Amino acid sequence: MHAAHVGEADRAGEIIDVKGPAGTPPYLVRFDDGHQGLVFPGPDAVVEGRPVEDLSGDTAPDSPSDG
Repeated sequence: MHAAHVGEADRAGEIIDVKGPAGTPPYLVRFDDGHQGLVFPGPDAVVEGRPVEDLSGDTAPDSPSDG
């Protein structure tokens, strides 16, 4: 999140739980300093997604092979 006041540093964190229905805020966020808190992202927040990890353990390529 971008700082709200001049001289304050931006803050980064990881969403560790979604408290709202259907993936909506509030989000439980763990910040880089270890602090956790509920966040209702405002216009100063940037929420970036991460790629979903393949939990099946399959390391095969996504495209079919000509075998």
